[in-house]
Amino acid sequence: MSDCTDRVVGNILAGWRYDISGLAPEMREDYERHFAECDHCRSRQKLHRGIDIALMALATISAFVFVLAFAVIRHFVPQHAFILELAAMAGFLLSALVWLLVAIATPAPVVVVAAARSGARTLHDRLPENIREKLPEELRTKLIG
Repeated sequence: MSDCTDRVVGNILAGWRYDISGLAPEMREDYERHFAECDHCRSRQKLHRGIDIALMALATISAFVFVLAFAVIRHFVPQHAFILELAAMAGFLLSALVWLLVAIATPAPVVVVAAARSGARTLHDRLPENIREKLPEELRTKLIG
């Protein structure tokens, strides 16, 4: 793995978990330039965003499993069903809380939205012209920017 090209900027970015989404655009220029030049920091940023998105996916799957467990308990009504239902609901609430904390504390939602917009823009560019013209003006404006 290569070393950072500018240790001072790299250390600042590492302290922020490679998240510059909250910075004002005029303050972000130097850091974006650093990401463009430095393979080390760019790969660390991708790693951190991958971890953030994986945490959100894991919390989503966990919440789904707890809801499924609640439904199964409701359907079969085993002994001590109320306690098991409470445990399933507590698990769901904890998973939802983890998901919410990750969504608030990390730029993962911004990354996902940016990826979705990029994919939509690519799809829009591949559409035939006659279909593109039928899209509402508001949607075209959002896609093109």
